[in-house]
Amino acid sequence: MDQKTIGWIGLGNMGIPMATQLLHAGYKLTIYNRSKDKEALLQSLGANPSATPKALVNSSDIVFIMVSDDAAINQLFKGDDGLLADDSQGKTIINMSTVSPGISKEMATLCSEKGNYYLDAPVSGSVKQAETGTLVIMAGGDVNAFENVKPVLEKLGKLAMLIGDNGVGNSAKLAINSLLALYAQGLAETILFANQNGVETEDLLELINNAAIGNIFTKIKGDAILQNNFKAAFALKHIVKDLGLAKAEGLSSPLAEAAFKTFKSAEADHGEEDIIAVVKALK
Repeated sequence: MDQKTIGWIGLGNMGIPMATQLLHAGYKLTIYNRSKDKEALLQSLGANPSATPKALVNSSDIVFIMVSDDAAINQLFKGDDGLLADDSQGKTIINMSTVSPGISKEMATLCSEKGNYYLDAPVSGSVKQAETGTLVIMAGGDVNAFENVKPVLEKLGKLAMLIGDNGVGNSAKLAINSLLALYAQGLAETILFANQNGVETEDLLELINNAAIGNIFTKIKGDAILQNNFKAAFALKHIVKDLGLAKAEGLSSPLAEAAFKTFKSAEADHGEEDIIAVVKALK
């Protein structure tokens, strides 16, 4: 293993287990999170807290970011104590957040002007995959920068692919999350239709998961419905955000339009719950 020092910003549902993977792999890790209470677990595992993003980038060769949206990225990069507030050079900043392609292109330009590299590298997978280092990582940016950090990315995912220039990783993630929305709504509607016609949810799910249409998603989310467990692994409010970003990039197909309308309607009552809570909104 190389001895690159790593900074991690963003300790939410995904950020904590992903950063933990890097600590378990033996990397020296500096962390920053706006809510300081979330830093405690990683500090107990050996991570060093940083007071600001500016201080974190100064002490790191590679910086990972996993935050919620474009607004958070703007603040992290452009704030008075932000990642670009100093004259640090030679850093590689890897934004794993699901954000717009446009903001990645903007931040890549700003990083380049400072002599740094920027990769957009969002992930496919949820908390379980983050905990086991089996995420799928789709990156956009400079090929040499990607190859230099690929060994680190491979501690987080079972597949790390460079698929294009800056912003293309984000476009791929928006496409995948659009399919995720269709899966979730489709599964919910299928269960409700079956229930209305005398088919028990448990029986239907056993049939689905033994058929060609079964997959990891139908298994995990089917189990969540059976257990009435809607604790957010991927919050419904986030799929509303992602569908909105995809819509802004030109996604306007009939299924995508229907999904956006459904999840937007469900957000007020179920936004903090898991995406599959859409089943409750559709009842």
